[in-house]
Amino acid sequence: MSELSELYQEVVLDHGKRPRNFGPLPGATHRAEGLNPLCGDHLTVEARLVDGRVADVHFQGSGCAISRASASVMTGLVKGLGPEEIGALEARFHALVTGGPAAIPDLEALGKLAVFGGVHEFPSRVKCASLAWHTLRAALAGGGTASTE
Repeated sequence: MSELSELYQEVVLDHGKRPRNFGPLPGATHRAEGLNPLCGDHLTVEARLVDGRVADVHFQGSGCAISRASASVMTGLVKGLGPEEIGALEARFHALVTGGPAAIPDLEALGKLAVFGGVHEFPSRVKCASLAWHTLRAALAGGGTASTE
């Protein structure tokens, strides 16, 4: 097993079992629900923006280990970022989970997100890994429901 594969398993297991920033966010200014009908993942992402930047972000709901781990890692990484920066990070993450590590020339710059590069080998799991990102984007755009379909 490669070092990246081992790290992927470690991160997914850790964040899947003990997600960070899990639970309601008091004082949230933005909120959206996300649904992955294929496997039943259902998340709510709440964010509090101050001066156009994410001051705090939480998620709650149920889902597979990959969707929970992705949401957990995402919530830690987007704090302090503005919507444009989050959009750029999401685009790089999407390229990673659909194209694998080879699709990202500076993989190390993604930090913990790099471990999700193995998801591209399981196309049905790309939606699990992407759900939280779609939901955060919907929350920042005014709310509603995001779907992976």
